Amino acid sequence: MEQQIKSKQRVADHGEVFTAEREVNAMLDMVKQETERIDSRFLEPACGEGAFLAEVLRRKLAVVKQKYGRNPSDYELYALIAVTSIYGVDIMEDNTENCRKRLFKIWNKEYTAVMKKEANDRCREVVKFIFKKNILCGDALKMEQQDGTPILFAEWSQVSGSLIKRRDFELNELLKGHERQMDMDMLLGGWEYDEEIDAYIPAPIKEYPPTDYRRLDDYE
Repeated sequence: MEQQIKSKQRVADHGEVFTAEREVNAMLDMVKQETERIDSRFLEPACGEGAFLAEVLRRKLAVVKQKYGRNPSDYELYALIAVTSIYGVDIMEDNTENCRKRLFKIWNKEYTAVMKKEANDRCREVVKFIFKKNILCGDALKMEQQDGTPILFAEWSQVSGSLIKRRDFELNELLKGHERQMDMDMLLGGWEYDEEIDAYIPAPIKEYPPTDYRRLDDYE
């Protein structure tokens, strides 16, 4: 059974109490269809050591294996796409690091079991890079990273085949798109309406060229 607190001091200082596995699964079952959609994005704003995100990843990887397990090249691509859809923020640096390690361990165990001799360190390094970009240390209430800069997340989207496009957004700007109607400042700033999420999307802070998924870490 997973420990729900690390220390009484951390509970007092940060209200840190980890969610038990039973509650995690019960809550995720309420959105079961989304947890089993490979590219459906999940953000946990107080992720701790990743209890929710770990279970989401397990569910996604089970779907990837079911659909693509017999084709190593497709499995590798979609196992990586599953990783790109998982985001987390935590105010404690040790939690952030432990969450990344936990998620990578889950991914690597499944990846190695399915790919066998075709598993490779190049793909493993890219997955570690994505977790570094997607699991951040910061304050989700203030929407700031540990150094006081805005929380910046990378959006990863499959363009075609093995090509992935990365765009970086500020979290606070993304959330504004759910809160208001389009105004002149948004229009001039390049905001666009996204029908899938029923919200306005700001122009990215930075945009990268479509890149083969094995080379995503070429762009820091």
